[in-house]
Amino acid sequence: MLTGKQKRYLRSLAHHLDPIFQVGKGGTNDQLVRHINDAIEKRELMKISILNNCLEDKNEIAEELAEKANAELVQIIGSTIILYKESKDHKQIELP
Repeated sequence: MLTGKQKRYLRSLAHHLDPIFQVGKGGTNDQLVRHINDAIEKRELMKISILNNCLEDKNEIAEELAEKANAELVQIIGSTIILYKESKDHKQIELP
């Protein structure tokens, strides 16, 4: 579980990142989760964009992706989700 100070730090790092994945009309699926798992292991911090044509609730999508990827939900801002997961092999971010 992340503290408020850690979440603020991660939000500041994520500010300059571009979304890597998009969730559209089809919602989430196993293939998307698998790709997110692979990418978050290498990057530790990522943004995911939710498109306007997505019919599901963005909060539910964020919780589902964080749970399935074993990641921490840092923030939902607008239609963008920020996820963090500490990498085992490619550790780059040192939390305060």
